[in-house]
Amino acid sequence: MKHIKLGDLDVSRIGLGLVSMSYAYTGAGTDDAESIRAIHRALELGATFLDTAEVYGPYLNEELLGKALKGRREQAVVATKFGMISHTGGEPGQLDSSPANIRTAVDGSLKRLGTDYIDLYYQHRVDPNTPIEDTIGALAELIAEGKIRHIGLSEAGPETIRRAHAVHPIAAVQSEYSLWTRHPEATVLPLLRELNIGFVPYSPLGRGFLTGQIRSTSGFDETDLRKKNPRFTGENFQRNLRLVDEVEAIAAEAGATPAQIALAWLLTRGDDIAPIPGTKRVARVEENSAADAVELTAEQIEKLDNLPPAVGETHDEAALRLLER
Repeated sequence: MKHIKLGDLDVSRIGLGLVSMSYAYTGAGTDDAESIRAIHRALELGATFLDTAEVYGPYLNEELLGKALKGRREQAVVATKFGMISHTGGEPGQLDSSPANIRTAVDGSLKRLGTDYIDLYYQHRVDPNTPIEDTIGALAELIAEGKIRHIGLSEAGPETIRRAHAVHPIAAVQSEYSLWTRHPEATVLPLLRELNIGFVPYSPLGRGFLTGQIRSTSGFDETDLRKKNPRFTGENFQRNLRLVDEVEAIAAEAGATPAQIALAWLLTRGDDIAPIPGTKRVARVEENSAADAVELTAEQIEKLDNLPPAVGETHDEAALRLLER
């Protein structure tokens, strides 16, 4: 597996998102043994950049990763996130990136992960009630104490990124980015390159849509966040299938799977981008990791660049309100 730099943090250029193992997707939490095997297989294949968060479960995903990394911690680059759970008396669902909350959150994450340091610690969503300078200042203290090694932001807009980076270098920004979610290209990616900040696309496979394996939503259970996602509902779903058909055609031409094509396209966008496709299955880890070796032709890249945009917002209304764009 090739490696890239997020700021000065060295990571595998394809990682593994762990959320679906414990939260938000059909079947989450039903087979921890397979999830742990998937993590171990990712490490064997060199996809050592592992992404979790305290809110996934909540807490269960970090605990699962902690179990998987017993005796293997030094093989992994561990990223987790804080700020969507308030430990300081805030209401359920209230964003909290206050310094006091960060102190409690990081100690909980370290305990659940079974480690004494976190490689990359993200603010999960920008807290409108805490100045970003206060948040980054608290994180800088954690770096000085050795509890974390690098700072990240998730779904932060350009102004917040610039202000945060002025306090302490930011290693990475994580936002949704894929063949059908292109908004970071306008303002966020140019700024990150100006500041030497890496970029981590989450949902690089469109929450599974771009794999070509989802032709109906009938198999989603009631816990699955895609049940409320505008791109997976009604006429939007049918129209978006046509976009997937075009990806499948290029995959057939290239001798790869649609998922591998979607990931390979992302890897052409720059040597400072490390997507984190999510799965809980060994076979999908193997498929996704193999995208590292897929070489797209200039003509294929052009076709992918010019795919029509997906129909529908990327999140439901409540989740959209938490994003800075």
